[in-house]
Amino acid sequence: MTEKNRPIYEKHNSFVEIRHQNNDLLAVSMKRIAELSDKEDCLKNLSEPHRPIFDQLCKDLLSPTPENNRPCFSLSPNVVEEIATVSDADLPRYLVHRYRYEIYPQNRILDAYPPYLQIEPTSICNFRCVFCFETDPTFSDKSHGFMGQMSLDLFKQIIDQAVGNIEFISLASRGEPLICKDIVPMLEYTRGKFLNLKINTNASLLDEEKCHAILSGGVKTVVFSADAATEPLYSKLRVNGNLATVLSNIERFQKIRQIQYSNLPVITRVSGVKFSDEQDINSMQKVWGDLVDQVAFVQYNPWENVYSQPANGISKPCSDLWRRMFVWWDGQANPCDVDYKSTLSKGFLKDLDLTELWRSADYEELRADHLNNKRESRKPCTACTVI
Repeated sequence: MTEKNRPIYEKHNSFVEIRHQNNDLLAVSMKRIAELSDKEDCLKNLSEPHRPIFDQLCKDLLSPTPENNRPCFSLSPNVVEEIATVSDADLPRYLVHRYRYEIYPQNRILDAYPPYLQIEPTSICNFRCVFCFETDPTFSDKSHGFMGQMSLDLFKQIIDQAVGNIEFISLASRGEPLICKDIVPMLEYTRGKFLNLKINTNASLLDEEKCHAILSGGVKTVVFSADAATEPLYSKLRVNGNLATVLSNIERFQKIRQIQYSNLPVITRVSGVKFSDEQDINSMQKVWGDLVDQVAFVQYNPWENVYSQPANGISKPCSDLWRRMFVWWDGQANPCDVDYKSTLSKGFLKDLDLTELWRSADYEELRADHLNNKRESRKPCTACTVI
């Protein structure tokens, strides 16, 4: 089997299908960008190194001329919806950082900070979803040392380093973030600091206090993880989950949002992993569509058993090495979440700061191995399908 025919997982383009409430925003977004590109006062918030990036993305969007197969920046439907939540003053910065997120990994470009940072408030999860590495007892058993919660002080330290340097942040990774005992003050501390702060939650613990913390904090995108709209399929996939509880909690969130935060520029999404032929986007849309802005399925990534899988022969470099960095609950930095046991860890924030970790010699050596067709020399990269 050739690499082209092997199953691969494109992290930045992982939607199998996504349904939007508003599909008529592209023309409006392009008009805004064209107008901003001609107004010098709208670009005053761009740093000097970001000005040529903005010029290039405007050229890609407004006057596209493919050059030697150079990746061309474009606007996907979910990005168009994000743009609608961004003010004119912040839009040039948003576009620059979106360009860094999408184009830098394709061109293998690095600067001082990752385009995207995922912060893990906790590695603990109350679910055992069939497609998740939490089903691996060598990971989730507390005796193995992988389980824990981030302290508020460490969280603040990470946020303080990221502000002004990284604009795209996710509060999620190996565990359920709402389990973290300090999640409410953590959310409060992010208020007004990032252009796009996302939180992923299974919504099982989404009580009224946490609804307000999310809506009054700095969150711009809320992703509710749900893979089905009916029982028994929901509980079959999300083991330990209860669909009625989750549905009630999301209904509460939507009611609070509509009544008390009606003008808040936040995007909500119900997103599931497309794991089984039984899952159907139409039934998802029917149940969840009136409660959120988007309903989606993402590709299934077989990471729950990656350490025991044989080499798959994929040699293309992993784009996440140029796109994002993960920080676990204990301050450990990791290149990806497929490596959920941190065999590729690049150090701890107690020893190095974010930019030192991102540009560390160990990180650069890992990138070089991927670029030089030595992906098979790294585990779990050799069995991973992410490119």
